[in-house]
Order: sequence, then structure tokens, then C-alpha cells
Amino acid sequence: MTTESTSPNGADAPTVVLVHGAFADAGSWSGVIRELQAAGIATLAPPNPLRGIANDAAYITSVVNAIAGTVILVGHSYGGAIITNAAPKTPNVIGLVYVAAFAPDEGEQLGAILTQYPTTIGAALQPVPVAVRDSDATEVELSIDPAKFHAIFTADLSPEDSAWMGASQRPIVASAFGEPNGVPGWRTLPSWYAVATGDHAINPDAERMMAARAGATTVELDGSHVVMVSQPSKVVALIKAAIAATARSGVPA
Repeated sequence: MTTESTSPNGADAPTVVLVHGAFADAGSWSGVIRELQAAGIATLAPPNPLRGIANDAAYITSVVNAIAGTVILVGHSYGGAIITNAAPKTPNVIGLVYVAAFAPDEGEQLGAILTQYPTTIGAALQPVPVAVRDSDATEVELSIDPAKFHAIFTADLSPEDSAWMGASQRPIVASAFGEPNGVPGWRTLPSWYAVATGDHAINPDAERMMAARAGATTVELDGSHVVMVSQPSKVVALIKAAIAATARSGVPA
């Protein structure tokens, strides 16, 4: 499958690919998608398998490489690690946008970042052993206790919306947090970062550190870990800024 992207005036424009994180699904981008599509911006929100860094980055790489034309990759939370790892293998990616996301360096483990910059999410995680396909072995998946989901993940959403997201959350394999990351795409690509100042899943100071390390153009949003849900317009503004800046830089379409 290929996706062709043109702006409303007919000029070549990038496709925006939105990669969700753990304990969420592609529906978490719904408000952002609506606004991007209303602006005539081609948008795709593929499922993130949540099976580990290398596995998930390979899947997103295959999705992006099937798109005709340039791409802006956007990652939320764990999805930031996936776009970081996928970007070096996707020659059509021209920019990275992080939304309350991991932006790991080469060899770094997400668990080490969470240890260095602690939050309260650890006490809310529920480990569950699950079967591995075609094997007698099991692996551990993590999800957030639905009773703690609002306080930890979605504090600036209504209790009703938070309960819906908590019930539909997708678990992640625990091993993903101990897996070393590869060469980061932010070393060679321009990046943008939205820090969530009220985040209890990733410490806002960790977000600031990763944004500064990547040399990202950074905004701070007063909100929870899911600022793309509670403040989609501000996230869309950052994505549009990335589109405009990469167009001005003369990156070929």
C-alpha cells in the first residue's frame, strides 16, 4: 500500500504518521487526526504492536517505507522510542515530533530513564503472564490498574473519558523497558517536542532532558500524559510548525 500526499493547493506535502504509545491505541490520536485532516494534511495512525523496541520499530518502518512522499513521524510516550528507532531506516522521514514521549539515545533503556527520573506509574502497573505464540513459554505484559488510570495517565480528562481509555488500553511487554535502543533518528533529523508539565507517566524533567539532548524545538503544555487527547489543537500546532519548518529547509519531497 502506498499513500500519496498533497496539500490543498496541490504542492507536495508530507504525510503525518502518528504512533501511539503503551496503555493506549491509535484512537488516542482521534482529535489530532480530525484537525489535521480538516487542514488537508494526509494522516495515518497505524497500530503499534507493543511487542518490544526492535519489533515495533521494524513494523513502523515497513509502514512508513510504503508511503509515497515525505513523512513527519509523531510519537507519543513509548511511541517516541519507536519513531526514534525507525527513522534511520526510513529515508522519506524529514522530521520527528515527540508528544510527552521517550526520545532515547543509542544503547539506552527506557527503564533506566524511568529510574533516573522516577514517577508514580510503577505502583499502578499490573503484570500479567501471557502465552507466547507457538511456544509453551510465557512473557509478562504490563497494563495500568483501571482504578488508577485517571490519576496516573489522564488526569486532565473527564472521569468518563478516562474510564473509556482505561478499559480499552493496550498492554505492553515488560521486556520493552529493558531493551537497548538503536541509533536515534534525532541525531540527523530536526525534531520538535511537547513537554507535558503534569505528566505522571514520564517525569516532565526527563522529557525536558530528552528534548534538550535532541536539540528539539520545545513547547510546554500544562496537562497530563495524554495532552494530544486533552489539547489536540496545541499538538496540531506543533506538527504544523514541523511541516512548515521542513518545507522552508528545502528538504526534497
